[in-house]
Amino acid sequence: MIFFKTIKNTFVLLATIFFCCGYSQEKYKEQFRPQFHFTPESKWMNDPNGMVYLNGTYHLFYQYYPDGIVWEPMHWAHSVSTDLLHWKPLPIALYPDKLGWIFSGSCVIDKENTAGFGANAMIAIFTYHNDEISKSGNKNTESQGIAYSLDEGLTWTKYDANPVLNNSGEQDFRDPKVFWHESTSKWIMTLAVGDRIKLFSSKNLKKWQFESEFKPDNDTKELGVWECPDLFSIKSNNGETKWVLIINHGEKAPNGGSGTRYFVGNFDGKTFQETQKDLWLDYGTDFYAGVTFSNVPNDKKILISWMSNWQYATKVPTEVWRSAMTLPRELILKKQGFYYALDQKIVDTFSTITTSTFNKKTVEMPFSKEVDLSQTEISFDVEKNTSTITIELSNKKGELFLIELSNGQLTTNRMKSGKIDFSETFASKVQKMPLSGAKITSFQLLMDKSSIEILLNDGRFSMTNLFFPKEDYSIISIKSKDKKKIKNLKINAVKSVWNKN
Repeated sequence: MIFFKTIKNTFVLLATIFFCCGYSQEKYKEQFRPQFHFTPESKWMNDPNGMVYLNGTYHLFYQYYPDGIVWEPMHWAHSVSTDLLHWKPLPIALYPDKLGWIFSGSCVIDKENTAGFGANAMIAIFTYHNDEISKSGNKNTESQGIAYSLDEGLTWTKYDANPVLNNSGEQDFRDPKVFWHESTSKWIMTLAVGDRIKLFSSKNLKKWQFESEFKPDNDTKELGVWECPDLFSIKSNNGETKWVLIINHGEKAPNGGSGTRYFVGNFDGKTFQETQKDLWLDYGTDFYAGVTFSNVPNDKKILISWMSNWQYATKVPTEVWRSAMTLPRELILKKQGFYYALDQKIVDTFSTITTSTFNKKTVEMPFSKEVDLSQTEISFDVEKNTSTITIELSNKKGELFLIELSNGQLTTNRMKSGKIDFSETFASKVQKMPLSGAKITSFQLLMDKSSIEILLNDGRFSMTNLFFPKEDYSIISIKSKDKKKIKNLKINAVKSVWNKN
């Protein structure tokens, strides 16, 4: 037995070394390849899964198809990081089996050995999707399974009595997000079922009991199937503890296709009740399946989203890999007048990969500068009562990505941004984000080859977009009809996280 265990551990070590050596800067130089956002070395990727922290390491699992660059039978791929920026790949964690493909889910650390696999076991809770059953027309397509790791995620064993939760005839029954609820000493599973959320509880992660379902009576939005939920408690800036329920929708988000909204309310271990109107976490078309890491020190809520949209995700003009993740964002709940809202702050470690290239206290508008914008952070403050701002990001080919603040909303326009002919919907309209009467005081733009994350008012408003310029953007222009000034303009170059040096 000891001999075989030694052989197994040696194999895992060699495999890990092999995979980790794969992430080199040379392999990350394709056109459009992000340099400081997470991307798979090759092939298809979508939803972030099983995100968990253990012993100084963040684990990112994700939906993955190892044999092509379009969505096919799903696996859980696996990468790890100590700073949420520099990621190392590990061997694929979960493969499809006779019960089905491995759809989205979560990971927990079973500190008290409630499941009996071992203290501090890393346990994955995931959806089995049986495509053969689906093709037969039977609605019992999806069920929930578990797997465990006793070596911090290097190797995995699926529970031999899977599935642990069968559906009861629902077509869509997936994406379990699980957490330990201290007050009731139970595990709580938040599950997306059709156009609602169902909550289950368990003492041991193996036997689950239905508790309640959530769909507001006044929720008249037709948003298609609900997916990738996340329920967590969070302390607000005024000291109150509230519960946030994140729900992802595959279609009909504010600007079309995929999107992420959330509710703020209360949870008693059985029932979630919203206490205010729902809000959208990001208004761009390229922010989806956002969920948070579990077991993070100081109970921080750190979220990562898939940076794409189901309207065109399988068609974007990349050939080696498909898709990227957003930068990790810390969620901060703030009371804004009579309601609560989540601010999103890029994780603190991001500052370690930035270098100042331009810094000026006060800048007259119009302002224009030629600068490499391919890997850039741009931030500035605006004067009070500034109602209009236009930001143009362009190159010498005349390609242009346009951002405009006007009439109480922010808009983005990628109709002339570069390559757009791969999809009829990609650049078919201007994207809009209402600002709810807020005065905009600050901008932060994070540009990485083929993406931009726009954060206003220290992350109170968020908009994430892809673009595919045939030549890197190299000119920024900022102007305003108000003839105002901008302050504290900073342009930082951002290092590649794939550079081992």
